[in-house]
Formats: sequence, structure tokens, C-alpha cells
Amino acid sequence: MNNIGFIGVGYMGYGIAKNIVKHGHNLFVVANKNRKPIEKIVSEGAKEINSIEEFSNKNLDCLFMCVTNTPIAKSISEKLSKILNAKTIIIDITTHNKTGSIETEKIFKSNNINYIECPVMGGPVQAEEGVLGGIVGASESNFKLAEPYLKIFCKDYFYFGPVGMGAKSKLLNNFLSLGNAALVNHLAKTAIKLDLDLKKVFDVAKLGSGNSTALVRVFDNLLKGDFTGFKFTATNSVKDLTYIQDLLKDFPEAEKVAKVNKNYFQKAVDDGYGENFISELINKN
Repeated sequence: MNNIGFIGVGYMGYGIAKNIVKHGHNLFVVANKNRKPIEKIVSEGAKEINSIEEFSNKNLDCLFMCVTNTPIAKSISEKLSKILNAKTIIIDITTHNKTGSIETEKIFKSNNINYIECPVMGGPVQAEEGVLGGIVGASESNFKLAEPYLKIFCKDYFYFGPVGMGAKSKLLNNFLSLGNAALVNHLAKTAIKLDLDLKKVFDVAKLGSGNSTALVRVFDNLLKGDFTGFKFTATNSVKDLTYIQDLLKDFPEAEKVAKVNKNYFQKAVDDGYGENFISELINKN
């Protein structure tokens, strides 16, 4: 049994935290603006603390960080690096910009705290089931230290090399998944407007090369009248696609595709739908 801290128990973080508790570890969580996941994981055995500073006396073996963006991650890391000891390993699940994880590692390294980046592929359902795909950037020694923890919530994980390589791979994967999600939205919304049979549209699409996890995730729920199948918000999509555009700035054709997709989600944000899930935009004007 290890002592584990967790910062960022949101939709995704809850599933990971649930598996930590399920594996019998002592889990300490600190609240953010969304109380529902915190209250749920506390009811299942985690212990809530009042501030980041309280981690200093929890003798942590590991701390998970799953926050919104690079600036927030760096700000939190500045505080953590001053209160944690060298035995704690940081597992950072945050989707960073192309240099964010490198900058974050430097903060921890200045106080001899081990750090790995492990952004993930999959959604809240896969997080709860413990079958996420981990994208790891770390030193080889830190990767080995972190492996027992990665097995808690990942079906598989892939070592890409030093810190920074994981962030780049994650952004490219999100380029693909968010692009697919946008296309599925356009498909569904247009099919509804054209009065087509949605189940038949779905069945046909599954037989072609347009089949994808995004397609299934959206349509499985949509056919039941549920628009929440793709649980990732428009605001987060804009954030990720901004990072992706920056990554792709030396690849102009790919960058144009990222820009088109970002504009789609940005319009949703501008129209007041920023906290709606991607698939809920199908039902918005």
C-alpha cells in the first residue's frame, strides 16, 4: 500500500483515482472548481485535503497531476517542488503544449524530484475501466520507477523517450481524434437536417474506412437520444488545437487542417457552448 496524491480529479481524473483506491492505496485529493468528482471519489475511500501545502506531511510515494493546461501545471509544480521530498515520483497526465512538460520537469528537477509525463488516450469510461493508453516521456530510470503506477490505470503504455516526446505524440494523436470527432459531428448534424435514417447512416459508415472510435462513441449514444457520447468539452478542444497548431507550424498543410477544426470549436465557445461535450454540439445551432 502506497501513499498517493492526486491533483485534478475531474471527469478523466476520477476514473484514474477510482482505480488507485481499488488497488488498495491511500489516496489524498485536493479539490478544484468541480466538486462532484471529488465528492464521489471521497465517498469511495479517498481522503480530501484542504490545500496543496497539506501534501507536505502525507509522505507521498507518488503524485498524479491531471490539470487543464501548461500554465496551471507549472504554477502548481512550483508549489509542489518546494514541499515534496525526493522519494515522490510525479506522474503528469496533463496535455501540455510542445515544451510544457520539459519546462515542468525542470521545476521538479531543481529539487531532485522524479517526474514523468504520461498523457493518455481514451475517455472517462476507459479511465474507470483502467484501460487507458499511456504515452510516456521520461528518463529510462524514472520510467521504470513509474511502471507499477501506470499498470493501475493503463491497458497499455508506450515509452517514447525523454520528457517532451510524450507531449508531441499526444498532440498528434489529439490532432487525429479531434479531427475525427469534428467530422462525426458534421456527419450527424447534416444527416439529421437531410432527414436520413441515423442508424442506417451509422451502419454504413462502420463498414467503410470512416469507421472510428469517435464514430462509435458518438453514435452509440446518439441513437438513444443521448448527445453526451464524446465527453470532451469544446473549450478543451480549442486549447488542444491551439497547442497542435503551434506544433504543426512548420507543416503548413497539416496546420491548416488544425485551424479549420479549431475554428469549429471556437465558434461553439463563442456561442456559449464551451463547457458542452463535443457530441452535444450536434444539437446546437
